[in-house]
Amino acid sequence: MPKVKHRHSKSRGRKGRTHYKAVAPALTKCPQCGKARKMHHVCAYCGYFKGRPVKHIETMEERKEKREKKKKKS
Repeated sequence: MPKVKHRHSKSRGRKGRTHYKAVAPALTKCPQCGKARKMHHVCAYCGYFKGRPVKHIETMEERKEKREKKKKKS
């Protein structure tokens, strides 16, 4: 590896990083439920992708039933 002959100052080194910045993810509207979702990803709210159900999302009622069943068992 070659060695650096002259050291750059802190400000000169930081000038190269001026254009590095965080970018917000590209969001699109879900055709099924209308919520915002990332492009090319399954919707986190309804579980649909390209008009087909891919993932089952539990509703609040299902969660309550699950908790009640668990309480009855113990």
